[in-house]
Amino acid sequence: MALLMHLTPAKNARRIHRAGITAGGLGRGVFCMPVMPSYVLSHQWLRELRRGGQRQIIAVHFRIPDNEPVLVGHYSATGTEMTAAEAVSVILHASDSRGYQIVVPRPVAPAELHRIRQVRQVTGWRYHPDAHGRRPCACPACLGRGEYKAADLRRRFPLEPPDLTKPQLLEQLRNAGNDDELIDALYGLGRRSRGDVADIARLLDHVNPEVRYALASALQSYRGSEARRLLARLAADPDPEVRDAAATRP
Repeated sequence: MALLMHLTPAKNARRIHRAGITAGGLGRGVFCMPVMPSYVLSHQWLRELRRGGQRQIIAVHFRIPDNEPVLVGHYSATGTEMTAAEAVSVILHASDSRGYQIVVPRPVAPAELHRIRQVRQVTGWRYHPDAHGRRPCACPACLGRGEYKAADLRRRFPLEPPDLTKPQLLEQLRNAGNDDELIDALYGLGRRSRGDVADIARLLDHVNPEVRYALASALQSYRGSEARRLLARLAADPDPEVRDAAATRP
C-alpha cells in the first residue's frame, strides 16, 4: 500500500475525519506527495499553499493500493498516468523532486485515512522552487492582496512610497471604506509603538472574523489593563482562530 500525504487547511480536519478527502482542483482529484525520508521535500508545498491566506495547514496521511492509477509530474507539466507505487518511485528518485505532485483522481474514503497531524508552518518554497534568494516582485500581478506575508514583502520591496505613519494609519482606520483597509491599518498599528487602545477597541465586535483576528494580533503590541481586557474577550470569540490569536501573548 502506498503511503501518501495531503496538505489542507486545519479547519477541514473534522470534515476529513468524518467523510474523507474530497476531490478538488476542478475535479482533477486529491493532490498529494509521498511520505519521503526528507521532511522538507515531503512538505514542500506547505508555504505555497499558505499564500492563499490559510493560517494553519495540517497533513493528512492515507494509503491506497500500490497498483491504483494516479497522475504524477511537475506542476508545470501535464501529469503522467502510472500506478501509485511507480509514482512514488518517480518522486523518490528524481534528481530534483521540488515541484512534483501526485494526483489521485478520486476522493479518499475515511477508511483509507492513516492519521491527521500538525506540521511546522514554515516548511517549503513559495512562488516557485528556485525563488529562494531572488528578490521577489511585489507588484499586484505577482503578489495579490491577502497572500501570506504579502504586506511584509510590500514593505521590504516597495513599489511605492514607504509605509504609512501611525497618524496616517489611524486616519485610515477611521475612514476605512472596506474590511481590507481596516485589516491593513490594524496590522500596521500592531507594528508601531504602543498607543491608546481606545483607537481600535471599537472593532471588538466587528462582524468579520478576519478583522477581529487582525485586532487580536495588533493588541499583542499594546500594554495596560484595558488591552488585557480586550484580549480576554477575544480569547472567548466564536471564531477559533481569533481565540488562538488572542491567546498567543506570553
